[in-house]
Amino acid sequence: MISEILILVISFVVLLAIGVPVAWSIGLSCLFTMLASIDSLAAFTTVSQRMATGLDSFSLLAIPFFILAGQIMNKGGIANRLINFAKALIGSLPGGLVYVNVIAAMLFGAISGSAVAAASAIGGILGPPMEKENYSREFGAAINVTASTTGLVIPPSNVLIVYSLASGGVSIASLFLAGYLPGILMGLALMLVAAIWIKKKKYPAGNSSSLGKVLSTFLKALPSLLLLVVVIGGIVSGIFTATEASGIAVLYCLILSFIYGELNLKGLHRVFLSSVGTTAIVMLLIATSMSMSWVMSYENIPQSVSEALLALSDNKYVILLIINLLLLFVGTFMDMTPAVLIFTPIFLPVMENLGVDPVHFGIVMVMNLCVGLCTPPVGSVLFIGVGVAKTTIQKVIKPLLPLYLVMAIVLLLVTFIPAISLWLPSLFE
Repeated sequence: MISEILILVISFVVLLAIGVPVAWSIGLSCLFTMLASIDSLAAFTTVSQRMATGLDSFSLLAIPFFILAGQIMNKGGIANRLINFAKALIGSLPGGLVYVNVIAAMLFGAISGSAVAAASAIGGILGPPMEKENYSREFGAAINVTASTTGLVIPPSNVLIVYSLASGGVSIASLFLAGYLPGILMGLALMLVAAIWIKKKKYPAGNSSSLGKVLSTFLKALPSLLLLVVVIGGIVSGIFTATEASGIAVLYCLILSFIYGELNLKGLHRVFLSSVGTTAIVMLLIATSMSMSWVMSYENIPQSVSEALLALSDNKYVILLIINLLLLFVGTFMDMTPAVLIFTPIFLPVMENLGVDPVHFGIVMVMNLCVGLCTPPVGSVLFIGVGVAKTTIQKVIKPLLPLYLVMAIVLLLVTFIPAISLWLPSLFE
């Protein structure tokens, strides 16, 4: 058993180190591990079957639909209207465009469920005006990168759907409700860092917006904001499942984009192609990750890790802190989806043995891995944000450090105060 574990871990790390894509690294390391245990035909068959079985889930249909909805929002004028509303609301404050960046990222990320889409859309729209008003390009990129991850906690979130699958059926509705307060708290904490930076740089106040303009931009953004009410309200009230809600979200966004007149059939063709490409990558990651989860279970790795952790301490807060540190490390070199699929079956049984609510642990896990999206070497949102801002990672790291710190503080608060996650779900029980 020890030799198989070593093969799994070493082959995976080596493949990643030499630049093999994460999905292929996971799949090949699973295959190498099975080849050490059984004959070649059975190993190839087992890994293939487990990949196919991993995708055989009705809940997973929500992911391509939410990806498509996010792409339609990005190209259909929905992001622009959300940003214009945020600018009218708080753009007159000193350094207001930085606050607008955070608010817009929370709104757009929450509606699209994609940190990459939020970083790309908001960075592209707000970058030029921020530069024109002499904002630091690097700090603007840093704020954009970190704020965009709030949409992975504030529902609807593809990653929370993946966690529900990996955990064996934790309620998606409960996870969605649990994400609101932690996501908003993270956004407010990032705005606090921005406020300190703005005061230090002594940015002047922007042009104030009239009440009429605020109302006008709100009314234009209202149909987009209503999507949250339709999707989350429908799931929580039991009118439809998360998967059905994702289909409704696509239909709603399509109708809205055509009404706005910013998406035509030619543009829709490009949106579909882009969505298919993103979906293919995500689904391959899910398939290989589910295969690895099965291989680890076959080799009794979760049980071994559970015993090792419980041998260290029987205090759930100590174990939570250790797991947080492990996930922070994992997040620096592994993308979020495979990390959730691989480590949920390992850590969740330990947490449940110690009396930690699986909904609470899911939020902690996702928030933890959000930090990894903002850190090199695998931070996809970091690369998007830096690319959109036309700067370099080396220049952005310095302004990112205080934002990393405040993200860690919020993560600890959510970890050790379960009510932050569980209060809203408890109201709907």
